[in-house]
Amino acid sequence: MREIETLEDLKRWLAEDDREPAAVQALDLTPHADVFGTQVFPESLFLGCTMTDAEAGHLVNSGATVLKNSEAFLFSSHRRALYTPDELFPDFDVDDPAAHLTTLDNRIYEQYLEHGSYQPSSIAVTLAQRLHDHSITDALEEVLAGRKVVAIMGGHGMERRDPMYAAVARIARRLTREGYLMLSGGGPGAMEATHLGAYLANFDDDATLERALEVLSVRPDGAEPGKEYADPDWLHRAMRVRAQLPLPNPVRYDSLGIPTWHYGHEPPAAFATLIAKYFANSVREEGLLAVANHGVVFSPGSAGTTQEIFQDAAQNHYKSYGPPAPMVFLGTEHWTKTRPVWPLLQHVSEGHDYGALLHLTDDEDEIVRRILDYVPAE
Repeated sequence: MREIETLEDLKRWLAEDDREPAAVQALDLTPHADVFGTQVFPESLFLGCTMTDAEAGHLVNSGATVLKNSEAFLFSSHRRALYTPDELFPDFDVDDPAAHLTTLDNRIYEQYLEHGSYQPSSIAVTLAQRLHDHSITDALEEVLAGRKVVAIMGGHGMERRDPMYAAVARIARRLTREGYLMLSGGGPGAMEATHLGAYLANFDDDATLERALEVLSVRPDGAEPGKEYADPDWLHRAMRVRAQLPLPNPVRYDSLGIPTWHYGHEPPAAFATLIAKYFANSVREEGLLAVANHGVVFSPGSAGTTQEIFQDAAQNHYKSYGPPAPMVFLGTEHWTKTRPVWPLLQHVSEGHDYGALLHLTDDEDEIVRRILDYVPAE
């Protein structure tokens, strides 16, 4: 079905003599009330569009499907594009210690908790959240079309002053400049480092990373180990870096974060230029690994990263989403002793195509080379 996402596309569609059904997404139709209030659009979908009640009634009665956004929710149940940091953190005041509490992102999270978190209190909430997540997936597919995507996974507790954080940022910066779209779970720790590196790829001066880390790595007094992100100033420091290093217009390089309000106590990485935020963590977890068509780099992490390793291995094993892609592990000590998944993964991959795509190293250059050398099987 044809998708109508801009007013220009809408005007062209309305001008056609032999109009086919279409999905009209998140557009203001009130200037065209004379058309949508009188003509018929059988089998067309009107998703998240602004219209009068009279228009909606006429469209439904003449065979169209209308799904309007509900004013009861802070989020739109149907979007035509991914989020951006400016949308989730509008007019963020770095001098206001409570600025993080008034962001759209945090207000949606608070409403998510009020509605029952992962066990919504009503079918209306469930439906609105599922429709929202469906529209995010649709918008995500448009962004990813034809792109070479690499994901970096790792612990949300990785602190900004950890040398591994800087290593992840350097890897992401290099791969971004090589034309890969960098992807992460869109939260703190290694995820944020991924987007910081991609963000800084937009600047020719590599010293910007050191400048950014000077601001980011100031550890708050009394911060709990592994939960640096829980301090309110964590997001403020990221926004200070963004203010000091504004992106060029147009942006040369994007990166994509895929966070979830299920872990809404962790602010999404502010350095991602595109944010596909979900309510359903299960949909988000499966999807962020599935779309990494040119490989996944696993930096040190804990239970969540371990889950992602074997989820990715299963997708590669069964070729669930196409040919297997590289699984590159950063941190020999971590993956062989601290969390020794490497020996098991080697064993279970024996005799399978993806076994040849497993790599373990401490060398940033080798990680980049392994990704660059990969050519997807036909």
